Amino acid sequence: MLQVSVVRKRPGFCLEATFAAPTPGIIALFGRSGSGKTTLVNIISGLLAPDAGEVRLDDQVLTDSGAGIAVAVERRRIGYVFQDARLFPHLNVAGNLRYGERRARAARQVIGFDEVVTLLGLAQLLRRRCRELSGGERQRVALGRALLAQPRLLLLDEPLASIDAARREEVLPYLEALRDQLAIPMVYVSHQFDEVLRLATHVVLLEAGRVLAQGPVNEVSLRPELQSVVGPDLVGAVLEGVVVRLDPDSGSADLAVGTGTLQVSLRDVPLGSRVRLQLLARDVILATQPVQGLSVRNALASTVTAISNDDYGAVLVRLDVGGETVLARITQNALRALNLRPGDAVWTLVKAVSTRGHAFRLAAGP
Repeated sequence: MLQVSVVRKRPGFCLEATFAAPTPGIIALFGRSGSGKTTLVNIISGLLAPDAGEVRLDDQVLTDSGAGIAVAVERRRIGYVFQDARLFPHLNVAGNLRYGERRARAARQVIGFDEVVTLLGLAQLLRRRCRELSGGERQRVALGRALLAQPRLLLLDEPLASIDAARREEVLPYLEALRDQLAIPMVYVSHQFDEVLRLATHVVLLEAGRVLAQGPVNEVSLRPELQSVVGPDLVGAVLEGVVVRLDPDSGSADLAVGTGTLQVSLRDVPLGSRVRLQLLARDVILATQPVQGLSVRNALASTVTAISNDDYGAVLVRLDVGGETVLARITQNALRALNLRPGDAVWTLVKAVSTRGHAFRLAAGP
């Protein structure tokens, strides 16, 4: 468990953040730029001291202002990967990785050199100088160096922010591999919700130095506080399902979600894989009667559980779909035409190509 309750005040800004998140897994600090994410992660690392508060990792107190405890940065066994990789330019890739090893000193080995090289796909890069690497390759080397320091906690401060979209897609699978194959807890700072969707097991939502909401991704995805941060186009429900059928020819898969089944666009995932799925509210269509003759592949029997106005003049309809919750964003005119009320039975329609699925192979839930 990572437990944080800290205050740090500066002219024009005050961070007052409290959260507790289970470990291992990836704890995402998510919010707009300027919300206090980097300040908070620097306090966890020990690079910044809070004016007051505590930081605890499992059974160790890292900071306790009341008791006068402030474990030195180098004794916290925390790895830190910054936006810019900060590699040593006079060393090649192998030299940068070995530096991480030397930092570990007598720490219990969690992961070895060869394992890091394999996990992050670095074998072909070991002799290269840093200037010969792409942005994505540099970040992978920075991850490897941090891992070889044998950290109890790994901090990643927007590690993909300084690289282009192609390199970002190159690095994300390696971060997923770290999450799924290692027991090292991670704190991941981001203002991109698609990164949070792919990686996080727990989300801490920050705004203006305050924690607005926290919890598992699927729970936070339904919170109005998140909706106010991400805007109407990214409002939606996050579900988790298991792959029960594959169609390689069409690049689709059937997921068991709750008591129902969804067909989604998904490739290269084995049967039985656990997959996280986001259904954007703007892509969900509602019908009061069964519909035939449409290209929509998913038509699920559901029940309206709540109706609320959003901040953009539309309506959010919350639906129970086989034991899972889905959101639909419709107009006021559509609400009146359908005459929807809580308790009504409706059909929830979702295009297979509208879904965004990401394999998520943790053995246990967040």
